[in-house]
Amino acid sequence: MNVTTEGNKRRSAILTPTVGVGSAALFLIALPFLLQNQLYYLDTVILALLWGAAAGAWNLAGGYGGLLSLGHAAFFGIGAYTSTLLFVRLGISPWLGMLVGAVLAAILGWLIGIITLRMKGPFFGLATIAIAEVLMIVAVNWTEVTQGSQGITVPYKPGFANMAFDSKIPYYFIALVICLIPFLLARWLKQSKFGYELMAIRDNEAAAQALGIHTVRVKVGILVISSAITAVAGTFYAQYVTVIEPYHEFSFNVSIQMVLMTMIGGLGMALGPVFGSFVVTGLDTLMRDLLQGTQGGVHAMMYGTLLVLVVLFVPEGMIPWLKERFRSGKGGRSHGSVVDSGASDQTFRGPDGGG
Repeated sequence: MNVTTEGNKRRSAILTPTVGVGSAALFLIALPFLLQNQLYYLDTVILALLWGAAAGAWNLAGGYGGLLSLGHAAFFGIGAYTSTLLFVRLGISPWLGMLVGAVLAAILGWLIGIITLRMKGPFFGLATIAIAEVLMIVAVNWTEVTQGSQGITVPYKPGFANMAFDSKIPYYFIALVICLIPFLLARWLKQSKFGYELMAIRDNEAAAQALGIHTVRVKVGILVISSAITAVAGTFYAQYVTVIEPYHEFSFNVSIQMVLMTMIGGLGMALGPVFGSFVVTGLDTLMRDLLQGTQGGVHAMMYGTLLVLVVLFVPEGMIPWLKERFRSGKGGRSHGSVVDSGASDQTFRGPDGGG
């Protein structure tokens, strides 16, 4: 009897995650077709996936590596401008431009890391802000190439090679794939030697060094990966929106948006940035719809209010908070012997709070 029960538990443990992943995959595949006649909402989902990818890339360095970059817009802008300039000036496919932009952003991330990550204090964060501001100034003033503050319009030439489509459905799947990249990398970090080293450095760098971990090499490595993925998101943004200009692509607001989306969802969690992106993007769409014709300052005030409330009352992020509420509900319905067993809270929570 015990053997049968144990076997059933094992099969359940295997089948439950498989069924969950399969159901999620089917939903994600079906979603754009369900929304194909509601383009407004499909556009919101695409933008949420795009910003989820950018925030997820930031989370790799900021959430798992503890690198508080406040200038990730530098990498986002490099991706957007590199692919657009190569396409507009030389007729090179945005797919190739995406790869070139990712390489350039990775090189910049490597240079920033090598120069600043040996320093103590807030120098890394300040350096990333400075780099983004410098690139913005260059883009604004190098008018012969970038057309300055008036920006660049991406020519609409439908075709897979040009990453331009008549339907929004292909854009959805491209955004989904890009969003999955940092998500899967985050999952990998939690079970890889590199990830263990990275999180050890985040939690206690001195102790990690004492254990023989090459802290600078690990931090530079994750920054390079994060920079490249952010640039990929920047390229997709340029192709989807079809207009880029330096005051947005290299702006401090874009950098902060990545940070705040991650904080809202859950810092250092694979799903946190995606969840935060859907919350913020959905709210942004809703507020613009409800406050249409109203002064933009009202929209900004309500958006800021949400962020303040989350930071004050759910500082660990919404996913850990929701998981804790769910566990509390299950615990309240459980038998007394489980509740009174004296098991510590760690029994019901993963090493990083779940996720």
